[in-house]
Amino acid sequence: MSMKIKAAVLVSSFAVLLFVVVGSLGGVHASSNDGAYQQMQVYSEVLSRVQNEYVVDPDIPKVTNGALHGLLESLDPNSSYLAPDAYKEYKAHKAEGRGEIGATISKRFGYADVVSVLPGSPADKAGIEDTDIFESIEGKSTRDMSLPEIRDILAGPVGSTVNLSVVRARRAEPEKMSITRAIVTVPVVSDKILEDGVGYIKADALDKGKAEEIAAKIKALEKQGAKKLVLDLRNSSDGEESEGIAVANLFLNHGTITYLQGQKYPREAFNADPAKTVTSLPVAVLVNKGTAGPAEIVAAALLENARGDVVGDKTFGAGSVQKTIDLPDGGAVILSVAKYYSPSGKAIQDVAVTPNVMVADATDNIITDDDDDTPSAAEGPETTPKNVPDDQLQKAIEVLKSRAS
Repeated sequence: MSMKIKAAVLVSSFAVLLFVVVGSLGGVHASSNDGAYQQMQVYSEVLSRVQNEYVVDPDIPKVTNGALHGLLESLDPNSSYLAPDAYKEYKAHKAEGRGEIGATISKRFGYADVVSVLPGSPADKAGIEDTDIFESIEGKSTRDMSLPEIRDILAGPVGSTVNLSVVRARRAEPEKMSITRAIVTVPVVSDKILEDGVGYIKADALDKGKAEEIAAKIKALEKQGAKKLVLDLRNSSDGEESEGIAVANLFLNHGTITYLQGQKYPREAFNADPAKTVTSLPVAVLVNKGTAGPAEIVAAALLENARGDVVGDKTFGAGSVQKTIDLPDGGAVILSVAKYYSPSGKAIQDVAVTPNVMVADATDNIITDDDDDTPSAAEGPETTPKNVPDDQLQKAIEVLKSRAS
């Protein structure tokens, strides 16, 4: 196939993609369609200039793929363009039960960003931390990869390794790491009684079945004499939105938990069912920058329904529904078509959840030996000192003590 024919095919794909995006944004109006035509003309002119006047003969497929990636990722991190080869791999691997590293990944500054890490997972054992950036995976820059591609390449056969270049705060150069993939299981919900009858529940993710686990823990703690509850959702970013809704309902006997809405996605509200409520005890929810998705739904619902306090750092901001659209050239668009909103109408993905009681994570200010320019003889993964006081948890207990039972 000649370069001109390839360019024509790619321009056609871009045109289809542009109309898909415009249509999803409500582009049924004439003015929007006019704007789309104008942008197509601009793109065609730019492509022609690049092809005919660039300093060397350009790789047109690469140029166009970059343009398509940029178009989708300018919308939000979860909207992606998959080239035909990438989409073929994506479909082939989607149904496979494969090994993982146990980290929730999004995109930030164009690169793969670690939202949180599951305790005991391969990523945790390797020293991966939330806010780490994966600059490259298997030698390929994550800037050139869509989010589905990143997640796909991180998974693989159990026992195999994935090679990463990790960028993190206080390090001048990226750190090379190899992580062995494994079958990752989410830790069970844990619980204990703290001081003065405060029950503590920790959920590392809100995957299927976690609402039932949390309900059982609440009942057990009440039997042990708990008069108030702390629900720890720090670094809880994985799971299903439906499970987040179910968890919120354990504490709410009325009101809106969340709702879904998009330009062409009719509003779908999720309201509390009093029959599913299991406790009326005062509650404080702990969150941080690693709290995302289903856990944010819980925090926003309890906060905005005045059911409890939210203590900690501002959350990550995630919560949308995607639709996969096949393209004529064998590629695909994964497009966000609706977002989850808090009861007051804030798009969680756009503004996240801001606690009503702000407390910074003490580990953010830890100065480690890595701040020293002197190289270590045998560098291992960074670890958080175990004697760091949990200021967020202590504040949550203080807040609960100040509230009437």
